[in-house]
Amino acid sequence: MAAEPGILDELHRLRARMPQLTGALAASVDGLVLAHDTPGVEPDGLAALTAASLGVAVRLSDATGRGGLRELLVRGERGYVATYAAGRTAVLTLLAQDRVNVGRLHLEGRRAGARIGELLESAVPARPDPRPGPDPRPAPRPAPRPVTEN
Repeated sequence: MAAEPGILDELHRLRARMPQLTGALAASVDGLVLAHDTPGVEPDGLAALTAASLGVAVRLSDATGRGGLRELLVRGERGYVATYAAGRTAVLTLLAQDRVNVGRLHLEGRRAGARIGELLESAVPARPDPRPGPDPRPAPRPAPRPVTEN
C-alpha cells in the first residue's frame, strides 16, 4: 500500500512521544496489517485479534445505543491495549505499560488515528459516486386542481 511508509513514520513518532508505549499497529478493520512497530508481539495475530474485538465492541455499542464505535480500551495486569478509529477503514492499536497516563494515551491515540485515516484517504483515489446525482432541471410544478363547488 502506498501509504504504508507514512503510516509507519506516524507509528514511530507516536512511540517516540510516548515512551510508555510498547507497541503500535495500524490495521484494516478486517484484520490486515498496514504497518506495525510491535517488538515482541506478532503483528498478524494482533491485527486479527483487534478485528475480532472490534466486532464484539461494535455490537455492544450498537446494542446499548451508544452510536458508532470510536475506541476500545482493555486494561490487563501489566498494561493497556487501546484501539482507535483511523478513518473509515482502519484502526490503530496501541500497547502501553500499566503506568501510562491514560488521558494522554487517549489524546495521542485519537490524534494519530486521525492522521493515519487522512493518510489512507489521500492514498485511495476518489471513486465516482455510483448513485445518480440530483436532477439539474427544476422539479415540475403540479397542475392546479380544478375548483369545485359543493
